Formats: sequence, C-alpha cells, structure tokens
Amino acid sequence: MGFIDRLKREGNAMQVVVLAGGVGSRLRPWTNQIPKPLLPMLDKTLLERVVEGVSSDLVDEVIVAGGYKIDMIRQYFADADVDFDVTIVPEDEPLGTGGALANCSDIISGTFACFNGDIVSSLDVTPLIELHKRNGGIGTLALWEVEDPTRFGIVGLDVNSRITQFKEKPKKEEVFSNLINAGSYILEDDIFEIMPEGKHSIEREIFPVLAAEGKLNGMQFDGYFIDAGTPESWSEGVQECIRKKRFSSGEVCGGSWFSNPMAKVTEGARVVGSMVEGNVSIGNSEVIESTILSGSLVGDNSVLSACLIGRNATIGNNCNLNGVVVDHNSIIPPETSQIGGKWLSQE
Repeated sequence: MGFIDRLKREGNAMQVVVLAGGVGSRLRPWTNQIPKPLLPMLDKTLLERVVEGVSSDLVDEVIVAGGYKIDMIRQYFADADVDFDVTIVPEDEPLGTGGALANCSDIISGTFACFNGDIVSSLDVTPLIELHKRNGGIGTLALWEVEDPTRFGIVGLDVNSRITQFKEKPKKEEVFSNLINAGSYILEDDIFEIMPEGKHSIEREIFPVLAAEGKLNGMQFDGYFIDAGTPESWSEGVQECIRKKRFSSGEVCGGSWFSNPMAKVTEGARVVGSMVEGNVSIGNSEVIESTILSGSLVGDNSVLSACLIGRNATIGNNCNLNGVVVDHNSIIPPETSQIGGKWLSQE
C-alpha cells in the first residue's frame, strides 16, 4: 500500500496553508470590495481553485494566512458548502511569505501543503507527496519550465530530483536553469526551526539554505500554470478552467461559461472565451475573453475585450472597452471608449 493510500486509510489528511496576505492591488478596483481569495472563477472562489489540486480526502484543514478583509473570508467559508474546515490566521502587518507562514506555526503539525494564493494550475499534489516521502528532507517544490525565468525563483535539479541550488529572481547573467518555483510546496513542520522571527521571504531566505543542505526536492509538472493575480492572467485562468471543464455547475456555450444557462443574452450577441455569472443581461454586443460578474448589464452595439466587469455594473450602448477593470456598481455611459486601466464607480 502506497503512502497516499495509507494517509487516506488512517485518516491522516494534511493541513493546507494558503498564503493570501496581499490586498490584490493588481486586480483593483475589483478587490476594493471583495478580497482576492473570494473572487469567483467559474463556480468556485479563487481560494478553492488554489487548493483543488489536493484530493478532498487528503485535506484536513485549510489555513488561510490572510491580512485583508479576513472577516469576509471567515464568514464566507462559515456559510459555504465546502469539503474542508477553514481557519484564518490574521496577518496584522505585512510579514512576507516566510513570516506569514511562520505566523501559522502554532497550529501546523507534521507534513503539510503550502500554496501561494494566486496560483491556478494543473498540479496534482499526489506525486509531489510521494516524492517528498521517498527523498526525505524538509521541503518538496512543484516546478514549472519557462523561457524567461528572471521574474521567478529558479532551481538546479539533480538526477535524484533534489534541488541543488535556489535563486530568487535572478539577473539574466545569473540564470542557470529554466525551471522555476511554481508556488506549491509539501513541507515538514521542521521548517519553522530555521525561520527567523518577523518579516522575511521563504524564497530568498529559507529555500536557498535548504537547497544548500540537500533538504529540498523538486518535481516538474505539465499542463498549465497561471499566476491569476493580474487582469490578463485572470482571464487566462478562466479560459483554462473552461477548456479543462473544471466546474461542477453552469454550462459552456460557444466556448464561454454561464453560471445560469438561461442568462439573458440577445440572440445576436457574440460571447467568446468568457465567464458570465448569474443575473447578467447582454444586449446585441460582443464579449471576448472577459469576465462579467453577477447583476451586470451590457447594452447594444458594444465591444468588451479582455475586460473584468464587476458586480451590478452597467455598460451603455456603443461602448468599446479593451483590457479595462470595471468597478462594482459602475455606470459606463453610452459611446465610452477606453483601452486599459480601470473604471471606478462613483458611489
């Protein structure tokens, strides 16, 4: 019997930590009212998308290291029908990724999973856990290959899947690998013994030390890896979830996902590669690779491309919006044209 099967049989499911302390500034003004972990990506919140790579029978508890609108997050999951318990650990001041994780140390025990709160990916943690138990050590990282690794943490990997070196956001002349840290880890609680107090970075201050000591493993995975913290990558995440049918409610029509198959969409409308929540009305317009949240209305002869439309927004007739994040409760007058940027509600 394998380690995963033993975990399930013995009821020793893992705790899962989600590092979600940021205010979601790149997705403003959406996040001015809704914390990023609660933003809906098809029929699940972003936080649920982040942890869905862990089989539900392996999740004992989800611990959210959060610092922004945590009461909303706590209330949502108190009312939600999810398969796991959620514990919020407040981050009263910015602590960095390492400090935020260390802040949870009092309630973490044994082997646990840890995810950055923006990551939407095809990762299945089961082989990651198997490698972790086979190789030993303190941590095992999911790895992704990219052409330009200078925005990420890169790793050197030996034939035994042990990480030999780790460098966060290298300069071009410092690049020694195209394998990057994908923000998803299996860790032992021993990691807390080497963490300093206060604000620090797990990527800059902890992983390089563990790599040098031979206590860090890595496993490359295939499929997709998206940091959904920007408007562009949010849309990528939506489209990938549609393509991979990662939803249990709603319906796909014309390559777009509708939470309510009976949405009010005019017969002449064209909706492509988009996400449309409930109680939305779309006139004779084009909606391309955009997300429209609940209660919004799009008039006639408008074009929305790569836009994020907040809840209860109204888009007038003959508008042309490209790459715009529209605030909740906004009213955009007819004939408006805008490329990029944000549209703030006047409320």
